[in-house]
This record gives sequence, C-alpha cells and structure tokens, in this order.
Amino acid sequence: MKIVHTLSNLDSPYRRALRVLLIGSGGNGSAVLFGLPYLHRALEAWGRPEGIDVTVMDGDVVSPTNCVRQPFGAADVGHNKATILVNRVNIFHGLAWRSEECFFSQHTGNPGTAYDSTIDFVISCVDTRAARREMHEAFQSCSGPWRNLRYWLDLGNNESNGQFVLGQPLNDINRRSRTRLRTVTELFPSIMDISQGEGPLPNCSAAEALSRQEPFINSVLAASALAMLTRLLRYGSLNHHGAFYNAEPGRTTPIPIDPEAWNKQVKLQR
Repeated sequence: MKIVHTLSNLDSPYRRALRVLLIGSGGNGSAVLFGLPYLHRALEAWGRPEGIDVTVMDGDVVSPTNCVRQPFGAADVGHNKATILVNRVNIFHGLAWRSEECFFSQHTGNPGTAYDSTIDFVISCVDTRAARREMHEAFQSCSGPWRNLRYWLDLGNNESNGQFVLGQPLNDINRRSRTRLRTVTELFPSIMDISQGEGPLPNCSAAEALSRQEPFINSVLAASALAMLTRLLRYGSLNHHGAFYNAEPGRTTPIPIDPEAWNKQVKLQR
C-alpha cells in the first residue's frame, strides 16, 4: 500500500543552514550544482534565511573531452572540476560554498563540525558500482563519520534513460522502520555489485559518451530530482521518492513510497 513520507525534523539546535554534500561534479553533478542556488534562494523566500550550505566533493580534473558535454572550457583543462564549478557558482550568486578536491571515502571526515556532524542531504552523481558500494557501506552504518546522514539522493543514467532515488540510510539517525525510505542500493543491489564489473559507460565524461549518451539526459534528471527535493522541503511530504526517465518514449515513471513493493523488490533481487 502506498504511503506518504513526512519530512524528518531538520531543525538543528544550532540553527544552521541545511548541509548538502554533492559527490561528483561531472554530467549529472554539474547540472545539480547549477540548480542548487535556486533552491537556496527559494528557501530564503519561504522563511528559512539560512538556506543550504553546499560542499562539492570530486578529486577529478578537467580533461579536453570533458569540454564536449560538460560546462568546462579549454582554460579549465588540468584543474579540479569541483573547485572550478564552485568558484563560478559563488561568484555568480554571491555564495560561499566549498569544494573538496578528493574522491569520496567512507573513512574521510564529513563537512559537519565537532559539535554537529549531521549531514542533511548527500546527493551522489557517480558512475561506477565501486563508488556506490563505498557510499552504501559508509551511510548504512551506526558508526563512523557518516552515521548521522539523514537523506541520500542518488542519480544515475546511461545513454537515454536514468533514475533518481531518495532514501534514508539505516544508521544512527534513521532507525529500522517499515516506512523508512529505502535507498537506491537497497532497492537495486546490482548497482553496487562490483562482481558484475563496470558498465559500458565507465566515465560519463569520455569523448565516446557523446555518441552513447544523449546530451540533455543529465539536465532532465537533475531538474526532476531537485524538483522533488524542493517539494519535500517546502511542503514537508512526498508521495514518491524517485523516478525513472526514458527519453525514447518521453516517459517519466515515479517510484512510489510503498513498503510492500519494496519488500517484493528486495526478494526479486535475491
């Protein structure tokens, strides 16, 4: 039976901005980053003046092929992707967001503080099973630096279709519950199964990806995922927690919040 998800309490005793960590700044990640300032301004207008505080994590540097379908130019080649994009967003929107020039690891510290290590949202835009497995092991844990993560929004795609899934990792904040939003790795374990090898599109920024990925798939997924996140923050509830998008028929199929369907999905994956 479908249910409605209600936003968990995001108010910190320190009255701070909502912490958002964006992992990956390639095709999907850059599209998400360029949309986040508008979410920040909307929250300010809706009575949350602190808005969001964003950190972008990516250890990759710009290559010439990245300039084909990602927002980079020839002068960016050789420089860190996250730092370049964050600097542009900060200058244009007057923000003070940060970049971390490293790849995600379950053993590294998070952007929180010693007094409050809570991360409100992680938005992951990676393209390998190994990276998702690393995040799954970090987020689904009651110990370690990532045990206080509230929500995990994951985006992924191939040539003409993709998906985004919002979940609540089972950790120190999100306790075991029938209604807890299942994460992308719980619903679709194959997405982190490294024994299957990586897919035919190991790097969405490779030159060959231009012929294998339609150029606007990233924008569609990013806008749809941010629209869902915005509704959760504005209205405090959701009746779906993700969607599949296929550009060929032009169809978007929402993922319902349905504990019975989740159980069936998990059984099918075994």
